[in-house]
Amino acid sequence: MKAFFTGLYHSFPVQLVFLHFKRFQVLLLFWYLLFSTVGGKFMNSYGADSLFLAPEYLGEVNMASALILGFAIGVFIMSWNITTFILFSRHFRFLATTSNPFLKYCINNSIIPLVFLLYFFFKAMHFERFKELMSVSEMMMSAIGFIMGMIILLAISFLYFFRADRSIIRTLAPVMSNPKLFKEMFRPTETKLFKSRVIKVDWYLNAKFEVKKTRDVTHYSREFIETIFNRHHFAAVVSIFISFLFLIFVGFWLDSPYFQLPAAAGITIFFAILIAISGAFSYFLQNWSIPILFVFIVVLSILFRYNIIDPSNRAYGLNYKNVKERPQYNMQKLRELSTGDKIERDRNNMISILNRWKEKQKEEKPFLYMISTSGGGNRSATFTLNVLQRLDSLSGGTLMDKTFLITGASGGMLGATYYRELVNQQSNGFNPNDRRYSEDISQDLLNAIFTSFVARDIASPAQKFRVGEYEYVKDRGYAFEQKLDQNTRGLMNRQLKDIEADERNAKIPLMIFNSVVTRDGKKMILSTQPVSFLMKPVQDTNNITPMEPDAIDFQALFEKQDPKNMRLLTALRMNATFPYVLPNVWLPSEPVIDVMDAGLRDNYGPETTIRFMQVFKDWIKENTSGVVMIQIRDRVIGGWDHPYESTDITELFTKPFLILQYNWYKMQDYNQNDLISLTQQAIGTNFHKITFQYAPAKEDAGAALSFHLTKREKWNIHESLDHENNKKCFNQFVRYMDSLQTSTRKAAIAGTR
Repeated sequence: MKAFFTGLYHSFPVQLVFLHFKRFQVLLLFWYLLFSTVGGKFMNSYGADSLFLAPEYLGEVNMASALILGFAIGVFIMSWNITTFILFSRHFRFLATTSNPFLKYCINNSIIPLVFLLYFFFKAMHFERFKELMSVSEMMMSAIGFIMGMIILLAISFLYFFRADRSIIRTLAPVMSNPKLFKEMFRPTETKLFKSRVIKVDWYLNAKFEVKKTRDVTHYSREFIETIFNRHHFAAVVSIFISFLFLIFVGFWLDSPYFQLPAAAGITIFFAILIAISGAFSYFLQNWSIPILFVFIVVLSILFRYNIIDPSNRAYGLNYKNVKERPQYNMQKLRELSTGDKIERDRNNMISILNRWKEKQKEEKPFLYMISTSGGGNRSATFTLNVLQRLDSLSGGTLMDKTFLITGASGGMLGATYYRELVNQQSNGFNPNDRRYSEDISQDLLNAIFTSFVARDIASPAQKFRVGEYEYVKDRGYAFEQKLDQNTRGLMNRQLKDIEADERNAKIPLMIFNSVVTRDGKKMILSTQPVSFLMKPVQDTNNITPMEPDAIDFQALFEKQDPKNMRLLTALRMNATFPYVLPNVWLPSEPVIDVMDAGLRDNYGPETTIRFMQVFKDWIKENTSGVVMIQIRDRVIGGWDHPYESTDITELFTKPFLILQYNWYKMQDYNQNDLISLTQQAIGTNFHKITFQYAPAKEDAGAALSFHLTKREKWNIHESLDHENNKKCFNQFVRYMDSLQTSTRKAAIAGTR
C-alpha cells in the first residue's frame, strides 16, 4: 500500500498539480474565478453565475448556446495547457523522447479541468432545472451541446498538434539517423541535463491512458531536448496566434446577432487571452517580465496622454471635431451657465411647457404626475415597464398624458423610455400594454457587450460608423446600443432633436437623463429643453451663503458641439454606464471629463424630481391639485436587505474598504428621505408619493443586478407586482384618479345649476 501511494504521489498528474501551486500561481487565479463564479461566490448579486450555467444565444438557452460555451471553455483549457506546457517543459524533459508530447501533457494535466467540469455540470443541472425552468430533455440537450463544443475544440486542437508533431519528426529524423550530423548539430556545445529539483516524476499516462514509467533522459544533451521542445513551443504559439485571428474575424462581423456569443463565452475567451499573454511574458522575458511590463505601461500612458492612442468612448452624435470651441469645464463656466437671468429664462420656457401640459388635462386643477425610477439593470427596466403597463391600464390608457416628467437612473430609464415610445406609437398599431414588450426589455444585453469587448475592444482593428456627419469607433458601448435597439424594435433609435418638439409641446412626458461626472461627482443633466434651474438648489442668497452649482446643463455646456444631434440610445447608455461592463463616456471639454452611471449619485431618481418641484412650487400650487410622485424601485425600502456581515477574520481588514460599497444605496435612501420630508413641508399636504418596490417572494430568489435575466427571474419580477405593498400602491393610485374625477364631476354639476 505504501508503494502504491508513493507511486501515486510521484505520478505525473499529481506532480503537475503541485507544480501549478509552486510556480506561476497567477495562472490558477483564472481557475479560481471560474470555480467561484460557477459556484455563485463571485459577483453573485450581479448574476455572474447565470451567464455560465444558463448561457443565452440568439435569445434562447438551448443546445446551441451550450455548444458555444463548451467550445469557449475548451479554448480556455487549451490555452492553459499550452501556456503551462511552454513554461514547465524543462521540468519534464522525458516527454521530449515520446511521440505526441503535448497530447500526453494534456492528458496528465487534466485533474484541475476535470474537477471543474464535474463541478460545472452539477451546478448547471441544478440551475437549469430551478432557475431556467428547463425540462429534463432540454437539460440533456444542453449537456450534449456543451460536450460537443468541447469535443470539437479538442479535436481541432489535437489534429493541429498531431500534424505539428509529425512535421517535427520529419525534420529531425534525418539528423537523428545520421550520427555524424547529429554530433555536428548537438555535440559542440553539449550541456549535460539534470533532473528537475521542483518535481519528481516516476509514472505518467500515455495516449491510451496506460501507466508508463518515465525514461531517464540525462544522457541526452540539453540542446537536443530543447530543440524538440522549442519546435513544439513554436507550434503552440502559432495556435494562439490563429485563435487571435479568429477573434479579429468575429470582430468584423459582430453587428450580426449570429456572431454575438454568449457572455460567458466572451469572458472565458478573454481569460484564455490573458493566460496566453501572461505566459508569453513569463517565458520570453523571464526575470525581466515585471520591469518590461512596467515600461510597457509607462509607454502606453505617455501615448494616451498625448492622444497618440485613444481608447475612450464617445457620445454618438456629439461633435468632437470642433476642437477650437470646446467649453471650459471649471467653476467659472458653471456659474456663467446658471446666472439669475438664464435661470429665469429657462424657468419661463418650462412654465410654458407646463401650461401646454395643463391644457391637455380634463380637470381644471389636475394632479401633476412625476415618475422617478431606479437603477438596477434589466431587473429595474423590466419591473419599471411592468408597473407602467398596469398603471396605464388602471388609468384607462391616460398615464402618459397625465405624466409631465420622467427621470431616474440606469435600467429603470431603459424601461420607462421604451414604454413612452410604445405609447407614442399607438397610432402605428402598437398596444403598449402587451406582455411581449415586457419580454423585449428583459432580453439579454450582455452577450453583445462581452463579445465586443473581446473581439473588438481588444483584438480587432478599429471599425467606424457614422451618426450624421460625425464618425465614431465601434466598441462595446456601440454594441450595447445596437442590441438595445434590436430588443426594443427600433423605437428608441432616434436623436434628441427628433423628440424635442413633442416634449416642448407636451405631447409626450418630458424626460431628464442623468449621469455623473467622475472628475468631481457633479450631475450631468441631459434634456431636450434648457434646464439651468436644476444646476443648483433653490436658495435665498440674502440669508445664506450662495451655493455653487452641483449639476450641469449638458445642452448649455456643449452648445457648440451639436448636442441635440446625439442619439437617444446614447443618452440612455450614459445614464446606465455600469462600471467596467460599459465604458465611461468621454465628453469634449477642457479639461476632458467623462461620465458614468447616474446611480452613483441618485440611484432611486427622486433628487432631480424634488429639485424640479422646488423650482416650480408656486406654479404647482396655483395650477394643480398637487403632485403625485410615482417612485419605482428595484429594492425594498428600509435598508434591511443584504446587510454587511463579518463572517471570517479576513473581513476585519476588508470591512473598512467594503462598508461603503455595501451601504452606498442605503445612505442615498436616508438622505433622500430628508429631501422628501422637506419638500412635503414646502408644498404642503398636496404632495403625494407612491412607492412601488421590487420585492421577490423569497429573499434568495431575487433577480440579479445585471443586463441578463433568467426565466425564473423574469417571472419573479412579474409576480412582484402582486406583492402586498404594490397592491396597496395600485389601489392608492386608483384613489387619486377617482378623487379627482369625482371632484371634476361635482364641479361640472355645480356649474350647470
